[in-house]
Amino acid sequence: MNNKEILQKANSLITEGDYEGFLSFCTEDTKWTFVGDQILNGKNKVREYMRKAYSEPPKFMVDHLIAENDFVTAVGKISMKNGDGKTVEYSYCDVWRFKNNKMDELTAFVIEN
Repeated sequence: MNNKEILQKANSLITEGDYEGFLSFCTEDTKWTFVGDQILNGKNKVREYMRKAYSEPPKFMVDHLIAENDFVTAVGKISMKNGDGKTVEYSYCDVWRFKNNKMDELTAFVIEN
């Protein structure tokens, strides 16, 4: 699989609620930066985040998926339940850097609609 296909497969696992399957596509020392919010260092921190943030699997609507060299950028919308159980929709732009066919670093721009 190329990087674009890897990201598509990994994201499909999230929407199925298979977070460990998703994490299998990430490097052990993956780094996620949510611009203006928080930085997660390592698979365990990402696992903790997913356990809290994804009480129910999120839904992705990808408008654009752009791949070049070691980078794949996804632009679209994501909807997920907040702490009160209300579904909230966000616009997002995820910039992924790959290393050895694994998702190594994420820079995420997420804005509530």
